[in-house]
Amino acid sequence: MAVTTRFAPSPTGYLHVGGARTALYSWLHARQSGGVFRLRIEDTDRERSTPEAVQAILDGMAWLGLAHDGGIEYQTERFERYRALIGQLVEAGHAYPCYSSAEDVEAMREAARARGDKPRYDGTWRPAPGKVLPEPPAGVDPVIRFATPQDGDTVVHDLVKGDIILPNSELDDLVIARGDGTPTYNFCVVVDDMDMGITHVIRGDDHVNNTPRQLAILKALIDIGAAGERAEPPQYAHVPMILGADGKRLSKRHGAVSVMAYREQGILPQALLNYLVRLGWAHGDQEIFSVDEMLAHFDISRVQGGAATFDPDKLLWVNQEHIKAAPADRLEAEFSWHLQRQGIDPSGGPALTDVIDVLRERARTLVEMAEKAAMFYQPVTGYEDKAVNKHGKPPAAERLAEVHAALAGLDDWQPEAIHAAVHRVAEQAEVGLGKVAQPIRIAVSGTAVSPPIDQTLWLLGRDESLARLAAGMEYLRGIAEDAG
Repeated sequence: MAVTTRFAPSPTGYLHVGGARTALYSWLHARQSGGVFRLRIEDTDRERSTPEAVQAILDGMAWLGLAHDGGIEYQTERFERYRALIGQLVEAGHAYPCYSSAEDVEAMREAARARGDKPRYDGTWRPAPGKVLPEPPAGVDPVIRFATPQDGDTVVHDLVKGDIILPNSELDDLVIARGDGTPTYNFCVVVDDMDMGITHVIRGDDHVNNTPRQLAILKALIDIGAAGERAEPPQYAHVPMILGADGKRLSKRHGAVSVMAYREQGILPQALLNYLVRLGWAHGDQEIFSVDEMLAHFDISRVQGGAATFDPDKLLWVNQEHIKAAPADRLEAEFSWHLQRQGIDPSGGPALTDVIDVLRERARTLVEMAEKAAMFYQPVTGYEDKAVNKHGKPPAAERLAEVHAALAGLDDWQPEAIHAAVHRVAEQAEVGLGKVAQPIRIAVSGTAVSPPIDQTLWLLGRDESLARLAAGMEYLRGIAEDAG
């Protein structure tokens, strides 16, 4: 049987980073073996599940590049299947109707606590040989409980945590259908994994306690022939939680936890995947991974069992490394998205790939890169007072006039020729290059900060550079005249 994994989020909100890491691990495990990666939307919580949340999950998966195979399974479209199997389990004696109210069950649990026992349902309505059941109360719709085996142990062979052994005597008779007939989470998950042919269930370790119960249900479904030819349960891998720096479970108080919020902050999808894969897994001392390298080296059995800590500064470092290393054309679409979010139209300016190559060494995020790139696509609307006061005093205007004349005579508008021309102006004026370069920066960007002058002017182009130099020159002359 081909390796088949799944990602099964509940559409009650955005795709968070913990879910994204689970999806990534599942995707990697399937892809590296030539297997199948399925997507299931667990939308049985009808009050909290929304179409907007479903779309947010799909958007996050698409942005990360974690493509699934086949159609999307929705649990709300499978209720008939669940009800049919619950009926079969009842007929076979693996499940039974229970008329105990919520108050009755709570009283049972309190009594167990008082005895020093584990709080649980006491099996009042569970059939047994020779047992006389109470008379069903009138007007009460019973829940359906699964008759959990009471002898022996349930063993979970966990690929991350090792064998987890739980005596069946500690397991409650789980409710698998509510009084209104709707199936519960633990039952739906088992049926879905069975019907979808899931061979490996990779999920957060907050599900560890559910797994023995789900295994017992699956074995009962196999026993009644509902699983077809399948005779073995899937393998399980429960991955550790992600914590904030304070040791608490990652949440909004630690900053952004939504995948798409990290996009808005200028994180590359490849960088976020790289960072997430390392939250609990390592390959030697390697920190930076391409997706191909993840596929080559990832091993679910080498995921650590302890919780991982999310470090935003480390994510920024990983992101910058990806920005510096990625081919410019691979960054182009995402960079354009950020420019447009800042109201910048790049269509009338230099090629995005050229701007990326000039700015990539100085930007930790694509937001920073877009901010630095604005000068190439928008006119200078003002000059920073601090920059003018420091670098715009006489004879700065004269230096700009000399630069303007030198550049206007260039036949070759390339960085090397531009650099040589600016350098000649500095030599002829017998001043350091900074005395010439800083007034140029003020003129073409409005500030004292820009990429190297030769690359900046090259990207702006001859006509735009000369126009900005002329305007800056006139502005600095006006400042000098006013001061005089």
